[in-house]
Amino acid sequence: MSFRKKMEVIALQLPTEKEYQKNLDKLLLLIEQLDDKAVIVAPEVYLTEYDYEHIEAAASFSAKALDVLKEVIGDQVLVLTLMLKEGDGYINRAVVIHNHTIVYQQEKVKLFKLGDEDRYLEAGKQEDIGPFEIDGVKYALIICFELRFKELWKQIEGVDVILVPSRWGLPRKSHLEILPRALAVMNQCYVVVSNSSDADMASSSAIISPNGEVIQDDESDVVEGTIDFGEIEKMRRYIVMD
Repeated sequence: MSFRKKMEVIALQLPTEKEYQKNLDKLLLLIEQLDDKAVIVAPEVYLTEYDYEHIEAAASFSAKALDVLKEVIGDQVLVLTLMLKEGDGYINRAVVIHNHTIVYQQEKVKLFKLGDEDRYLEAGKQEDIGPFEIDGVKYALIICFELRFKELWKQIEGVDVILVPSRWGLPRKSHLEILPRALAVMNQCYVVVSNSSDADMASSSAIISPNGEVIQDDESDVVEGTIDFGEIEKMRRYIVMD
C-alpha cells in the first residue's frame, strides 16, 4: 500500500477527431491543464480510434505521438492505448508513462470480434496481465472488452487501482457501468474507467471506490476523483476475503 493517504486521478472522456494531430493536441493541452493530478487515463486508442482503413498511418502516428508524450510526462502517470506495428502485424498496446519513461506496457489479449479487432490486430498473451507498481501503489490494467472475463479479474486480485481504458459501444452502456463497479467491490479497490464519448460510444467514464460509490458525468471531458488509500485498507480490514 502506498505511503500516501490520497491521490487525485482523472478519467478522460473524449471524442476522437478524424485528424490524429487534433487528438494529440487536445491530450497535450489537458495534460498541461491537469498537471496537479497524479494519474490521467485516456480512452482506448483515443489518438486514432480503430482506423483500420489507414492502419499503417495510424500506427506510424501513434509511435511518434508516444515519443512526444514521453517528453512531457514527468511526475504524473499517463495511461493510454495505441495501435502500433509489431513485426509484420499490428497490436493494441496499453502504455503507462511516468518520469519520461514507459514503466509498464501490456497488449490487449481479448479482442472484440464484433468490432473486427481479431481481423486486424494480434492478441497479446494472457499471462502478461498482472499487477505492477509505481511509487508504492499497486496497479493493474484491463482494456475495454477484457472486463467481461472473470479469469482476468483473478489475475489482478490485490491491487489498489485498476485502470480501464475503453472504447465501449453505446448499445451496451449498462454493462460498462455494472462490470467495473462489481470489480471494485469484489477486489476492494478503486477502478478508473476512461471511455470514448463519440456519438456511438457509451461515455460512462467513472472513478469507483472499493465500496462501489461512483463518480460519473457523461457531459464532461474530464471526470475527477480521489483515491483514498485509507478506504482500501478499511474495506480489506473489515470484510476479510480469505
